[in-house]
Amino acid sequence: MTNKLFCFGMGFSARLVADQLRDEGWQIAGTTRSADKANQLKSDGIEPFIFADDHPITDIKSALKDVTHVLISAPPGGQGDPVIHHHGGDLAGLAEGTWVGYLSTTGVYGDYQGATVTEEDDLQPSGKRGRRRVAAEKAWFDLGHRHGLCVQSFRLAGIYGPGRNAIETVRSGRARRIVKPGQVFSRIHVQDIAQTVLASIKQPNCGAAYNVCDDDAAPPQDVIAHACGLLGIDPPPEQDFADAKLSPMAASFYEDNKRVDNARIKQELGVKLRYPDYRAGLMALYDEILAK
Repeated sequence: MTNKLFCFGMGFSARLVADQLRDEGWQIAGTTRSADKANQLKSDGIEPFIFADDHPITDIKSALKDVTHVLISAPPGGQGDPVIHHHGGDLAGLAEGTWVGYLSTTGVYGDYQGATVTEEDDLQPSGKRGRRRVAAEKAWFDLGHRHGLCVQSFRLAGIYGPGRNAIETVRSGRARRIVKPGQVFSRIHVQDIAQTVLASIKQPNCGAAYNVCDDDAAPPQDVIAHACGLLGIDPPPEQDFADAKLSPMAASFYEDNKRVDNARIKQELGVKLRYPDYRAGLMALYDEILAK
């Protein structure tokens, strides 16, 4: 029997997981919001379905036919998790033990004032987005418990990768070095997200939550400076956070300050990070730019 993955949302991380499994011979189906993107998925060998917060999948029975694994990357909204809201009952009918992966965020922990957090620490989100993520995680674990689905949550740190990284920010002229004393962020290369999810598929641990981040939580201004160094240009001047006039969305990321521990993905899943810090990740991305 061929394995079949269904992705609710084909974003940056989920698409890489889907592509790697497709290359291994899996059947892949997934959702997008527009007909144009659906046509692109189809041309890439992925069976497409239209889905959005206000648009459930029209033929959900066909969508979930023969599905053995489900990956959710759609974010929660005002009505909670849109997948559970529209299709929780449909997913409850999947075979017992079906693997379900939920792409969450380290924002569920909230602010730990620079201390290290593990998966055992309390979830105390600072803002609305974090609270929605905590509620969504709980809803998925509850669904799994009630209906025998093997749910795992992946708490992703700040995601970067091809086309979405500090080098591209610098090259576009948008880079700023915002300094908030003591502030650090954890990060993760999209390739390491994919390998972690794939490792979980191979050895699932039902009900587990995993922190997915690299080994080096670092100040954001250092990352920009390093990207500038690779490009051989002077970094932008440092700006004090208090005077930076950030948008409410950008400023909200500075509400939380923590170092995220990733020991569980190494110990339980055998993950060996390809990019254990931002320097290794940016160097690989820079090499890709030079090769083009």
